[in-house]
Amino acid sequence: MSAELLIEHCVACARWVHPPSGECRDCGAPLVARPVSGRGTVFTYTVNHHPYNPEIPTPYVIAIVELAGQSGLRVASNIVGCEPDSVACGMSVDLRPERGSGGAPVFAPA
Repeated sequence: MSAELLIEHCVACARWVHPPSGECRDCGAPLVARPVSGRGTVFTYTVNHHPYNPEIPTPYVIAIVELAGQSGLRVASNIVGCEPDSVACGMSVDLRPERGSGGAPVFAPA
């Protein structure tokens, strides 16, 4: 099962827009949801040790991932498939098929 992450894209000026707005912030043209590559880098992160939800084991990583293809295109996500202490800013990650709590995209080390 391959992962797919849809982000709004402007057909007029070719900019990706996130969070979704329905209209391009640069040129005002309508946006269309399109799949992105699923590759990115960890922009920033935190390791959560507090059990807010007893169904989610701690510790876990909450991250902002900058997606490949456009500088500044970032999504909130979880990082899995590694020890939380091994996550670092600038680390290459790939999209996983599963979704995190609340439907957030999940990434793992590339």
